[in-house]
Amino acid sequence: MIRRFMSMFRSSDAADASAPYQRLVELAREPAWYQCGNVADDMDGRFAVLSSLVALAILRLEDGDEDAVRGSVALTEQFITDMDAQMREIGFDTTIGKQVRSLVGALATRVDRWRRAEEGEIEWEDATLFSVYRDKDPGETTLTFASEKLRSFREHLDGFGDEDIMRGSFA
Repeated sequence: MIRRFMSMFRSSDAADASAPYQRLVELAREPAWYQCGNVADDMDGRFAVLSSLVALAILRLEDGDEDAVRGSVALTEQFITDMDAQMREIGFDTTIGKQVRSLVGALATRVDRWRRAEEGEIEWEDATLFSVYRDKDPGETTLTFASEKLRSFREHLDGFGDEDIMRGSFA
């Protein structure tokens, strides 16, 4: 249902975000998140890391040219499509889409928090605490690790052109 709804709004020149999304999934699977960052290696923890990385990539693309901004929309759509598929695979009833809408809302909230952190309205560590740990204090060392890893990722994206990001070439 969500895929059908989304397809009504896609134009023939819509950006393809499968490559950058796949790269973000790979980065979210790095063991350091779960070993050094003490992120729970479960569905919620993996979602927290992936949605944090996707949110930061969306913000980077929003800073780009018109095609990059379209790419940020496509990346959001790719996230929604993947979450819908993942929910169906694990057996959630998504006929109403309540669970998927909740996950999309979680992504939107993260985008907003990271935007506020980038603008200096909130501390980067506070955005990390919310985005990765859902405001449960993991300890100073762990929070610093995750915060610096996310900051490094965001700065890393700034070193690549819009086209490189949309090709998933930001290794």
